[in-house]
Amino acid sequence: MSLAQQSKRIVIKVGTSTITHENGKPNIRRIDLLCRVISDLGNSGREIIFVTSGAIGMGVGKLGLPERPVTIPQRQACAAIGQCELMFLYDKFFSEYGRNTAQVLLTGDIIENDKQRANVVECINALLAMNIIPVVNENDTVAIDELAGHNIGDNDNLSAIVAQMTGAGSLILLTDIDGLYDTDPRSNDDAVRLPVVLSIDDSIRALAGGTGSTRGTGGMITKLSAAERACAAGIDTYIASGENPACLYDIVEGKSAGTHFVAKRNKQ
Repeated sequence: MSLAQQSKRIVIKVGTSTITHENGKPNIRRIDLLCRVISDLGNSGREIIFVTSGAIGMGVGKLGLPERPVTIPQRQACAAIGQCELMFLYDKFFSEYGRNTAQVLLTGDIIENDKQRANVVECINALLAMNIIPVVNENDTVAIDELAGHNIGDNDNLSAIVAQMTGAGSLILLTDIDGLYDTDPRSNDDAVRLPVVLSIDDSIRALAGGTGSTRGTGGMITKLSAAERACAAGIDTYIASGENPACLYDIVEGKSAGTHFVAKRNKQ
């Protein structure tokens, strides 16, 4: 039995490319389905912590900009605008499935401070006890590049940190590729998905390729980094298809979906 089957508390992270179209506008159908599946998992007794990217990308789309801005203040502005749009959509769709949501914005300095980190954990625990879905994102309006040492950098690693500090049993990273492949499936039709990875070593890291899409900042490299962090903490990690949120059912039921990175304590 996988930890996802056993886990009551699961962190699910979604990337920008999953919840937006190429032009940055929200992918309503995808967001709707994602919220429906997560709500259903909550109804089954799971505690779901939802980590989302997309604030800057959503802001770009709402403003009708041709591309992501270059300057930091412009990115901050897009993040501020996009975060409002994100929470509006999540509140709307989760509410339609009977779930309440709450916004939790984090920065690296909060996580690094013992007292503030404990306060965040207590808040998330309280929200989950009230059957509320915490929607977590990095606070991109203040977590800028100049704050050396105090910015998390990407939401893949943020989700691993959140999973670790809240005692989650599993971490699921939803992205635009349905797992880790032996070669790039976007350029090689013969690429083979790796269903299980027992250890992340240099040979696995070499499969990561480059960065993510033009709408996001991550990619397989940051997801492997997050998986490595989480697995070291005893948290089973999965990289799966954000285009098919229903794959979450397969994961929690122990069926093969995406790539399963086996936590150290769960290895036979």
